[in-house]
Amino acid sequence: METSDKSKKRIQTILLGILGFALVAFLITKSLFFGGFDIEKTTYLYIDDRKDYNQLIKDLDDSAHINGLWLFKSLSSSLGYPQKMKAGRYIIHPKDGILTVFRRLRNGSQTPVKLTFNNIRTKKELIDKIGPQFMFGTKGLSVLLNDTARYHEWGLDTNTVVCLFIPDTYEMYWNVKPDAFLKKMEKAYDRFWTESRIAKLAEIGLSKPQAMTLASIVEEECRFADEYPMVAGLYLNRLHSGQPLQADPTVKFAVNDFTLRRILLEHLKVNSPYNTYIHPGLPPGPIRIPSTKAIDGVLNYTHHDYLYMCAKDDFSGRHNFATSFAEHRMNAQKYQKALNKRNIMN
Repeated sequence: METSDKSKKRIQTILLGILGFALVAFLITKSLFFGGFDIEKTTYLYIDDRKDYNQLIKDLDDSAHINGLWLFKSLSSSLGYPQKMKAGRYIIHPKDGILTVFRRLRNGSQTPVKLTFNNIRTKKELIDKIGPQFMFGTKGLSVLLNDTARYHEWGLDTNTVVCLFIPDTYEMYWNVKPDAFLKKMEKAYDRFWTESRIAKLAEIGLSKPQAMTLASIVEEECRFADEYPMVAGLYLNRLHSGQPLQADPTVKFAVNDFTLRRILLEHLKVNSPYNTYIHPGLPPGPIRIPSTKAIDGVLNYTHHDYLYMCAKDDFSGRHNFATSFAEHRMNAQKYQKALNKRNIMN
């Protein structure tokens, strides 16, 4: 009986060992091939030029919540990964296994950044929007966009360099070098400026940066895109006749307050090259990055005799246009009255 009991216990121990081994094998297999990360949504790992393995291990643990960090370390050690790390931005899906992610990192199989930008007014806003999405950061992009010598061949300067940024969606790797990033923008700029558009520039008598600067004013002035050609025609009439543009959006840009709904005398006196009430012609550069619709609105402007415009007093966002100052004054008085009625002081 005693021998029988010992045999049973031995068999139970062996079975428990087999079950334990099977459980461990299952957990290892599960972590290796699927469910290796305790995350509910897609996350990313970033490896910069320093290629700091210890930082990667920390990110795998803290951000990706890896299930089995020792497995990753074992794979890394056996295959010499720490010495072969590749900079980049790497995706982790919730159902990814550790082996899948390890292979992605080892092979440098990055997921590109999809860069989209619009509704950006200043160069600083552009830098703050784009910089954090890439390894070069805001500082690297700021240095690049303030390098005056870099843009000479494009006929641009630090005020007009934002013209290179045609609003669209671009795909680039996170660790793209600043110069390569800018070349991508330059190629898009060249693609946009087709022979047809360049021919229209010649007819209007503007350079590319000037047309984009005017487009930026038009876009800031209009709530509705169907008014772009009409407003562009008005400003071109003023430019060609030598009259100052007197565009309220340029004053908002000059005082750096885009929330203004009422332009006061104190605003009109601000001594800035962007204040088109006191400086004739176009300002030194765009007051926003214009959309392609706004640029085409300038290139395909409406031919008319209007020289004045004023927001409609119904606050619809549309404008009344006038050929004479007397008519414009009546439109302006209606609008001022509507502002007063609504107690809008600024």
